[in-house]
Amino acid sequence: MYDLAVIGGGVNGCGIARDAAGRGLKVHLSEMNDLASGTSSWSTKLIHGGLRYLEFYEFRLVRESLVEREIVWRMAPHIVEPLRFVLPHHRGLRPAWLLRLGLFLYDHIGGRKLLPPTRTVDLTRDVAGAPLKAGMFRRGFEYSDARVDDARLVVLTARDAADRGATIATRTRVVAAERLADHWRVTLEDADGGRGEITARVLVNAAGPWVADVVGDVLASKTPAKVRLVKGSHIVTRRLFDHDRAYIFQNADGRVIFAIPYQGDFTLIGTTDVDFRDDPAAARCSQEETAYLIAAASEYFARPIGRDDVVWSFSGVRPLYDDGASEAKAATRDYVLDLDAAAGRAPVLSIYGGKLTTYRRLAEAVLKKLAPLLPALSAAKAGWTAEATLPGGDFPVEGREALIAATIRERPFLAPDLVRRLVSTYGTRAARIIGETKSAAGLGRDFGAGLSEREVCYLMAEEWARTAEDVVWRRTKLGLRMSPAEIADLDAFMATMRAA
Repeated sequence: MYDLAVIGGGVNGCGIARDAAGRGLKVHLSEMNDLASGTSSWSTKLIHGGLRYLEFYEFRLVRESLVEREIVWRMAPHIVEPLRFVLPHHRGLRPAWLLRLGLFLYDHIGGRKLLPPTRTVDLTRDVAGAPLKAGMFRRGFEYSDARVDDARLVVLTARDAADRGATIATRTRVVAAERLADHWRVTLEDADGGRGEITARVLVNAAGPWVADVVGDVLASKTPAKVRLVKGSHIVTRRLFDHDRAYIFQNADGRVIFAIPYQGDFTLIGTTDVDFRDDPAAARCSQEETAYLIAAASEYFARPIGRDDVVWSFSGVRPLYDDGASEAKAATRDYVLDLDAAAGRAPVLSIYGGKLTTYRRLAEAVLKKLAPLLPALSAAKAGWTAEATLPGGDFPVEGREALIAATIRERPFLAPDLVRRLVSTYGTRAARIIGETKSAAGLGRDFGAGLSEREVCYLMAEEWARTAEDVVWRRTKLGLRMSPAEIADLDAFMATMRAA
């Protein structure tokens, strides 16, 4: 019997599985598709405090997020990178004094230690002003946050959970859960239609935008879930500026959007906030959302953005707690934990909301809430995840460039750009992919954009990748650089490997 059965392989579910396994619990996690195939891979790719949440008085959430920002960076310095954001002052919108006040709070309420503070920027002289409309923006403010490869954060968290004893079952759907007096009997169905059962003392519903489906269909609860689905869409364009800072732009509708350097040759622009009532798996960036993002960014950039500049778009659905906010942009981003532990019935906890940045703290909060129900949970190990790096992150927090340089020296036969990508993706575990090979040819077949046979085999063996989509859009973002034919060849190769 498992102590904990977790439904959902997004960032929250994997974070809970990792923390629980590290504290001695027997954990089973089931994900109906691939890890991070839902909301967790469709974010703005940021580890941030949420500057705009200050306007909605979410001070606890902002403070917690700012504290977590540097913790997550230390946990995963290979996939988390500090980033400076430039906020141009738009005279017709929020006044400068309000921006300064918000940034003062942002600098001081979260215990910032490693990241540099806010500064004022003269956009008529600074390189950050060059891509903006001439004469329109004279002053701006520059502050710190960080970017992250969101899907890799999830996969590495799952990998660490598995290394600590958790069972991670991808492409495994929970089709039924029978609630008994002291445990759950959970029926699972794999991708081939095969069924099996597990038992668990406690059930955790971390199904993200499907949380209400689990409450209603699997748990057969007559109490409706208080969830508000909000769709956020992004576009990716060809690179719009040459420097390494990001922008946060104010819009006349009160929202903000980001324009972020992305994957070297691109710019990521987002996000929207639109109420959503359809199947989360069917969410797509609409023509209206694309037009909105193009128009919002074009208000600031000197060169207008056209639809021909857009090379990719994506959309995800956030499962926010329904707090009755009148607008999607104002709905709380804080998490809410709903525990049903009625006497004489096995407990279940459902999760609403949450952010990438606070996923580790959310996991701690879940286990604290469940502690009275799980005698095997080690109280002595509470908080251990704040000090433990994720797989591949066992090097100094600001040491990624040094690790890249050392790997290039040790492996001069590999292209420097390939080494940079491998280290930035796998950290110290890049050495497991390279192995003892003495030439680039030793990595095996190149499927395109430097994706080698050895890397693909590693992802299948160690990171639950089963299809080309798993590899080129979640384990990496090489789908931006590979052709449809190359991706099809990769898919065929992986199918052969699965059948072997």
